[in-house]
Amino acid sequence: MRLERPVPADVLDAVRAPFLESPAHLLDAPVLQPLGQLLDLAGETLRERLFVVQTADAGPEACLRTDFTLSALTAHLASGRPSGRYFYSGHVFRVAPPGSERPEEFPQIGVEAFEPGEPALADAQMAVMAWRAAMAGGRKDLTLIMGDVGLFGAVVDALDLAPPLAARLKRAFSSPRKLRAELESAVNGDTAPTGGERLGALLAGLPEVEATAVLEDIWALAGIEPVGGRSAAEIVHRLGERAALAKAPRLTPAEADLFGRFMSISGEPEVALSAVADLVGKASDALNAGRAAWTRRVAAMAAAGVPRGVVRFSAAFGRAFGYYDGAIFEVRSEELGADQPVAAGGRYDSLPGKLGASLATGAVGCMVRPGRAWAGSR
Repeated sequence: MRLERPVPADVLDAVRAPFLESPAHLLDAPVLQPLGQLLDLAGETLRERLFVVQTADAGPEACLRTDFTLSALTAHLASGRPSGRYFYSGHVFRVAPPGSERPEEFPQIGVEAFEPGEPALADAQMAVMAWRAAMAGGRKDLTLIMGDVGLFGAVVDALDLAPPLAARLKRAFSSPRKLRAELESAVNGDTAPTGGERLGALLAGLPEVEATAVLEDIWALAGIEPVGGRSAAEIVHRLGERAALAKAPRLTPAEADLFGRFMSISGEPEVALSAVADLVGKASDALNAGRAAWTRRVAAMAAAGVPRGVVRFSAAFGRAFGYYDGAIFEVRSEELGADQPVAAGGRYDSLPGKLGASLATGAVGCMVRPGRAWAGSR
């Protein structure tokens, strides 16, 4: 496992400082995380980045922690506090992309907040905190990229699409590859199903108990020994859900063209959001509320010292962690590129409900990678 180059102590202190200005509980997150729960909440696209660990007692499968958000939320729910803010500083672990020499163990510093108040202003506070922490590393080529998962959902809803199609589009937003495939299928006609889709359709036509037995037989015939994944029953259930979604109506070419133009919108937040409204062609309560919230976010960030010229809104911007459902952001370095963000964060109000819990507050957080923030790292 490749470790990240150590950051000088003075730089580490400077990067950490913005997170320590508000009182917060110190989070002591376990290194091992429940694998199944993480995949359910963050999405299957994360699987290839996980270090899977087989526990000695053969209990539930685990993985090395990939971030601190889920740990912070779990700790907060267990505390019984009506609200809380959590600070963390520790190492996370992610498998590097094939052929990459990127570190696979590296430090993260961040804050997760479950507090009452105006969500747009809390989002702005997190973005400001991440920006200041990233700047403290000494880089002069940083940009703050922002997006909104909820805004994409509002655009989908404004078009009155068939509910299964709308659900499929919203699920695809965090995966550019899936969304691109959805748009291409509308333009080029239905594409041939993949092997996984054919298998899903086959199994979906059987009772789940029988489908599970068929999948286990296929594994046995192929000599596959599942390690670090879900059970056959869980996979069959998920394949059945995907098969049902795949049968939903497709976008028309005109609708696909509209979404393609939506995804190309990028620029200063006020200009980009006006372009979104013009594209949809009709106002909705959700779209109007989204634009008003962004006006407040941008004003709050400017008042806190973030230059307006470095803030960009991208309608296509999504994050691989599937639990984000509102405003999201990344601080990017021109030298490092878009695939190596220096800092990131966003809102995930619906995540507690996925854990069977209810919060009277919102949920938002941010983190910084000190090794990327440090100007001397490359």
